[in-house]
Amino acid sequence: MNTYLTAETIRGLREQRGLTQRALAERVGVTDKAVSKWESGRGLPDISLVESLAEALGISVAELLTGDVRENANRAGNMTRMRFYVCPICGNVVTALGEGSFSCCGSTLLPQEAEEPDEAHAIAVESVEDDWHISIDHPMAKDHFISFIAYVTTGGIELHKLYPEQPAEARIRRGQSGQIYAYCNRHGLFRIPTPKRERRGAPGVLPHYGRVESR
Repeated sequence: MNTYLTAETIRGLREQRGLTQRALAERVGVTDKAVSKWESGRGLPDISLVESLAEALGISVAELLTGDVRENANRAGNMTRMRFYVCPICGNVVTALGEGSFSCCGSTLLPQEAEEPDEAHAIAVESVEDDWHISIDHPMAKDHFISFIAYVTTGGIELHKLYPEQPAEARIRRGQSGQIYAYCNRHGLFRIPTPKRERRGAPGVLPHYGRVESR
């Protein structure tokens, strides 16, 4: 019977990342003897340790359990696999770490393909204290508006749902590098990288019609 995790998978991933058994053990919170047992097939990590083990090896839990590690995917991992599904009828937004099958209001939802913003959808990012103020100079009419602004990092997603007659803006706590998304109900999904960390008082620059200012 197949086990949920193999000794070869653990050993191979550890060696690929240049970790000793002791270094991996310290990251997971176990002894190096425990790691040695895992890699020799004399034992397996408790299921409660799988998430910590995956994090220590820099991969997702699914990759660890299947052994199917996408080495060519940007190690932003879950960030690069983030998909947005938007209902064309009610505007409901579904997010997923990869493609899936979703429906809403009787319609099958398709994943939105993110593009670089054009001039009509330029995403401005202003550094305000410990936050990013994200805004788009865009109509917010009932039939043409920005539906949401999202900030996606390896650690998660912060999504701000917007509605007609509201400003097309959001204030988000500045954190890890990642991606900023904006969705136009007519023209689709746009994306820019977050600003690089800047020296205090020095403005940074965003490509792809994005801009960042310091206050």
